[in-house]
Amino acid sequence: MKTVSIGVIGCGSIARNRHIPEYEANAHTTIQAVCDLVKERAEETAAHLGAAAYTDYHELLKDESIEAVSVCTSNHMHAQISIDALFAGKHVLCEKPMATSAQEAEEMMEAEKSSGKKLMIAHNQRFVPSHVKARELIANGDLGKIFSFRTTFGHGGPEGWSIDGKDSWFFRKEEAFIGAMGDLGVHKSDLIQFLLGEPVTQVAAFVENNAKENITVDDNAVCLLRTAGGLIGTLTASWAYVPEEDNSTIIYGEKGTLRLEDDPVHSLTAHYTNGHTVRYELGGIQTNDADGQESSGVIDAFTESIVSDAQVPVSGADGKQALAVILAALASSERGQFVTIGKEGVQ
Repeated sequence: MKTVSIGVIGCGSIARNRHIPEYEANAHTTIQAVCDLVKERAEETAAHLGAAAYTDYHELLKDESIEAVSVCTSNHMHAQISIDALFAGKHVLCEKPMATSAQEAEEMMEAEKSSGKKLMIAHNQRFVPSHVKARELIANGDLGKIFSFRTTFGHGGPEGWSIDGKDSWFFRKEEAFIGAMGDLGVHKSDLIQFLLGEPVTQVAAFVENNAKENITVDDNAVCLLRTAGGLIGTLTASWAYVPEEDNSTIIYGEKGTLRLEDDPVHSLTAHYTNGHTVRYELGGIQTNDADGQESSGVIDAFTESIVSDAQVPVSGADGKQALAVILAALASSERGQFVTIGKEGVQ
């Protein structure tokens, strides 16, 4: 079986706790090189892996033996690095949000098409067992007609796990572009559209900074969403949920309700109107902590798409649609009105 040579660009927490360990655990990948603007961080990571260390990603991309890269940098560099990597002949796994604008996302997709290489966006919540099962139940009609939903993702903030703590780029608009909505909300934007099988087309939102001081991005957001099929629900993202994280989703349907990731034992509970309840123990949802959590599934899926020359499970178009909801929420909050998402993005 083919072995894929990998370069990891960005050696912060998401690389150290997710991408790198999962590449190491995958029998079909080997990490050839790493890159980080902080020289010591790059060298330390490389020494652990027996890989080459770079501080300039352009130099890493010149290595023709590297077949694929993970882009694990601050948000504002996602698009440019991904585009450069694609044109350098590398397959790309890019962290979310894929870009800071619809135009950047489109340019990434064009680069994928022109280069003939693969672009996958690391929306890991699609691979969570409870979410996979819930999508199956919804698609099979177990809930009948879906009426509404609510999905949330909140914790105490990236200072609790980011490699730079309170000095993290997550808090600086020029590097992050957006705060809790880009860190957490985009996960749920992708998830709810994945679960329901239809895009969000209208958004109304309050996107605020009311919990943390001395930051230039949002830390609390509440959004009202409407899908193309007329389903309505809420999405919330927060860096002010303490002391416990909330990563739950509830789907309300004609024949019952699904509760996802709101019970420590049963990751999915289905309550049906006929009085029947089914509780699933499918394993816990992954976190960014280095605490032995289950694999996110992202690296394995990306690798499989390369080895088998198959379509990636989370495409650039998927990433762009998840980003569109976030951009619409920002626009709605700024304008004080509902915002529509059309074919060309936010209107």
